[in-house]
Amino acid sequence: MTNRFVLSGGPGGGKSALLAALAERGYPVVPESARAIIRSRLQSGLAPRPEPAAFAQAIFEQDTQHYQQLQTVDTPCFFDRSVVDALYMLHAAGAMDEAAVAQQSSAYPYNRTVFFLPPWQAIYQTDGERDQTFSEAQRVYANLKRWYLRWGYDVVDVPCCSVPERVAFVLHAIAQAAEQSGAD
Repeated sequence: MTNRFVLSGGPGGGKSALLAALAERGYPVVPESARAIIRSRLQSGLAPRPEPAAFAQAIFEQDTQHYQQLQTVDTPCFFDRSVVDALYMLHAAGAMDEAAVAQQSSAYPYNRTVFFLPPWQAIYQTDGERDQTFSEAQRVYANLKRWYLRWGYDVVDVPCCSVPERVAFVLHAIAQAAEQSGAD
C-alpha cells in the first residue's frame, strides 16, 4: 500500500487549508500544480490558462515531477490533486485516449483511499487563480469523483467542518485503511 494520499474534489472545498494543516503536523505535502502554473503565467503577463490541452499537459508534467520527488518517502504524504486529476483534464480535452490514460494511471499509483472535498458554499471564494463559479466547482467535483471511481479508487468524502476536525478525519481514515490492509 502506497503512502501517497490524494486530496481532490471541486475548487473551493478547503483542500489548501487541509494540506497546510497536515504540513504543520510534519507530513510531506505537495501543493496544487494548476494554481502554481496560473500564478506563474499571471506574473509573466500571460492569460491565466493556456488552451485546455496545453494547460492539462503542463499540470501533468508538474504532477509527475512531484510524484517522482516523493518516491522514497515512507511516511504518509499528501497531494493537493494528483496525476489522476491531470489525466482527467487531458482526456476531457481530447489529448489522451483511454489506453494512454490506463498506462499512465498504472505508472503513477496513489493510495486507493482518495479524500474528496466538496465545494463548500460557506468558504467558497473566487480569486486571481480560481475563477470558476460555485456551480462550475460542483460540476468539477462530480466529474472528478466519477473519474476516480472509474479508475478503481475508493473515494472518501471529507465532511464540511473545521480544519482540525478535517485533519482528524483524514488521519483516522488512514489509520483504519492501514489496519484493514494489515488484516488482509
